[in-house]
Amino acid sequence: MQVTETLNEGLKRGYAITIPASELEAKVNEKLVEAQPEIEMKGFRKGKVPMALLKKQFGQRLMGEAMQETIDGAMNAHFEESGDRPALQPDVKMTNEDWKEGDDVNVEMTYEALPAIPDVDFSGVELEKLVVKADEAGITEALENLASTAQDFEARDEAAVAEDGDQVVIDFLGKVDGEAFEGGAGDDYPLVLGSNSFIPGFEEQLVGTKAGEEKDVNVTFPAEYGAEHLAGKDAVFTCTVKEVKAPKAAEIDDELAKKFGAEDLDALKGQISERLEAEYAGASRAVMKRGLLDALDGLVSFDLPPSLVDAEAKQIAHQLWHEENPDVQGHDHPEIEATEEHNTLAERRVRLGLLLAELGQKAEVEVSDAEMTQAIMAQARQYPGQERQFFEFIQQNPQMQQQLRAPLFEDKVVDHIVEQAKVSEKEVSKDELQKAVEALDEE
Repeated sequence: MQVTETLNEGLKRGYAITIPASELEAKVNEKLVEAQPEIEMKGFRKGKVPMALLKKQFGQRLMGEAMQETIDGAMNAHFEESGDRPALQPDVKMTNEDWKEGDDVNVEMTYEALPAIPDVDFSGVELEKLVVKADEAGITEALENLASTAQDFEARDEAAVAEDGDQVVIDFLGKVDGEAFEGGAGDDYPLVLGSNSFIPGFEEQLVGTKAGEEKDVNVTFPAEYGAEHLAGKDAVFTCTVKEVKAPKAAEIDDELAKKFGAEDLDALKGQISERLEAEYAGASRAVMKRGLLDALDGLVSFDLPPSLVDAEAKQIAHQLWHEENPDVQGHDHPEIEATEEHNTLAERRVRLGLLLAELGQKAEVEVSDAEMTQAIMAQARQYPGQERQFFEFIQQNPQMQQQLRAPLFEDKVVDHIVEQAKVSEKEVSKDELQKAVEALDEE
């Protein structure tokens, strides 16, 4: 086999590979010899079919396999010998399209090589870690939010009219075309006005009613309603309002704490404090990570594979276009051209991505099976009732596995770098941290 370099410009590489016909012939014969003992054919005992007959019967198919294996072997040998790592799948094609059996095979292989990544000294990298402590104001605000979600209702005066957000206790009977229907009646039903738990238009008509009042509520079942015999039908619900209650936030006390699984109010405050500080730490880490990436971007410089930059720029342009045009769900839209701004951002992302990948490889950073399982479980929670199907989908989809593994790997590499950098802590307020987080989106 002969390999000749035809292109070496920047990171672009090209090679002409010639595979002698004799080498292919030898590989085909090797495959036939290997298969011969198991082949049966009419007129011959198992394993006794003549080689010439086997070659006539199976030679053409085996020649295709031999070609592919030989080309793959030549590529692997080249990358092992040269040390090149292709940025994307190499482009491989036969150049003698009029090839016939007995001819040499001429192949052209082109690719962009990943650049050599220079060593980086992190000891001079200085980072600032913002620290926010959970204060009484933040804990009180969280307690008030919990109390509002655990709200109760207390009776209004008999003459009070129902307002949006109130709870009305009603008896109701629904009819379609003058006939009652199954599931259309209820007694002492507590309905919160504005909760949208009943048919659209139902709750609004009870605003302004008071205890003891009877009211006919006219509605139309949605066209896509679950019960086909009611879908799209007009209905009248005769409602008797038995009580009107105003919302009342739960008291912030030990009873509230027990509703949320804590022993008492002090224990709940402790849990809230831990949760808040964990949230602050997560936000602080995001700010520090951006600072680290900015520092790394200024520390290193190397050639970038144009194909990777181009693909990243197009992806950025496409994503931003959809953010600006949220009504367009699919991809049936004009081609989106990447701008110079998109290219600049793409260059940064590709440079940092290659650098972090190299640093992670050198540091032998790995994402464990347990970490992957946790990530999959976190994603699966977004599909309640379909967690099992989601797990199976991920297991059968290597590309999705890589999408989940990539950010985990990147975060572990970032942690590895932070350990070597100079990190100083700065205590700030919650509002100052929030402004720092908001600034990330503005850059």
